[in-house]
Amino acid sequence: MTNRFGRRKFLIYGSATMGTAMLLKACGAPSDTTTEEAPAEGGEETAAAGGDGETIKVGILHSLSGTMAISETTVVDAEKLAIKEINAAGGVLGKQIEYVEEDGASDWPTFAEKAEKLIDQDQVVTVFGCWTSASRKAVLPVFESKQHQLWYPVQYEGQECSQNIFYTGAAPNQQIEPAVDWLLENKGTDFFLVGSDYVFPRTANTIIKEQLAAKGGNTLGEDYLPLGNTEVTPIITKIKAAMPEGGVIFNSLNGDSNVAFFKQLQGAGMTPDMYPVMSVSVAEEEVRQIGPEFLVGHYAAWNYFQTVESPENEKWVADFKAEYGDDRVTNDPMEAAYIMVYLWKQAVEAAGTTDIPAVREAAYGQEFAAPEGPVTMNPNHHISKTVRIGQVRDDGLFDIVSSTDGPIDPVPWNQYVPETKGFACDWSDPEKGGKYEVEGA
Repeated sequence: MTNRFGRRKFLIYGSATMGTAMLLKACGAPSDTTTEEAPAEGGEETAAAGGDGETIKVGILHSLSGTMAISETTVVDAEKLAIKEINAAGGVLGKQIEYVEEDGASDWPTFAEKAEKLIDQDQVVTVFGCWTSASRKAVLPVFESKQHQLWYPVQYEGQECSQNIFYTGAAPNQQIEPAVDWLLENKGTDFFLVGSDYVFPRTANTIIKEQLAAKGGNTLGEDYLPLGNTEVTPIITKIKAAMPEGGVIFNSLNGDSNVAFFKQLQGAGMTPDMYPVMSVSVAEEEVRQIGPEFLVGHYAAWNYFQTVESPENEKWVADFKAEYGDDRVTNDPMEAAYIMVYLWKQAVEAAGTTDIPAVREAAYGQEFAAPEGPVTMNPNHHISKTVRIGQVRDDGLFDIVSSTDGPIDPVPWNQYVPETKGFACDWSDPEKGGKYEVEGA
């Protein structure tokens, strides 16, 4: 049975929530483009150039190769499906969308190079891209220096609020923090933190340790693997030594490392009844590729699962399978990628132009009836989202065991971390911008 948490409880994750949310995820190979290349040029005028012709040109920038391809290729499929649907319905401002696709190749400098190419050479009006915070951090200076716009679809660590990024995945108060609270209430107080060695897991674990300290939990261990590394035996040995009687494993591994981790965890006899794993980067696609038999009984925290019951989700799952095959699954990052294309389209139509400042302004307050439920873009460039916790079942999908009553407002600047407690973000007010101190906080 699903436990439901009140909106107020989730709004105060990390102390008094003031309605705002730094993080991770990151960007060759030849580009896949439906357009001819345009001459190189830079800056905001370049951004507008991609909308001046007979079509509107956008960029897609994800890892199609390397360790992150296991996750990112499916996000690309979701973005292309949204573009196809929008074009079939008449396009945007009476024009068809054309995309230029680049491979970040799970390499952060490559992400930055490809972002520059999409902006300067291909002259796209916006970019949909990245997964890891490392890739996002790599491209951020590119988008900020060129006054361009990235739409980023994956949950992340927060502690960031750039005017040049719209974040459609979860902020920590919409995923990590509620997952920790649920674990404390249902699975115990002893935690071992496991993650890939880059910005997202390390920042996420900083938040988790502060949260556990504030709520009576215990961090009994913490260990990291280089992204893509599969030498997980030393970590499993450390977990057993730190928690011989069992305990919670909070998992922020990304990419191929998860395959080895779950297989060796089971091989070591560490079953979900004694060592429940809560993952924040493992969803339906990763379960499918790892093998459901290695994950049954473990947990994940997301805003969307394929098993969400709603007319919007039923239609989206059916449409996705019709496009890509009945054996395919949908997941949270894919859904966040799909809806961000629609949110961008709505903002362009509201602005009446592809000009970036106008689209940015028009994006605030945009609502969409998403497969996960209703979402709204906030002036802090993050969206309000429903929080859900799921348990892996035999068929590789998730039983939803916990859900909020409705969308939770995003908090980019974390309220457990002393350095950012009391800060918020509001790009609709030039005097506040990306980080300001809330009066009386």
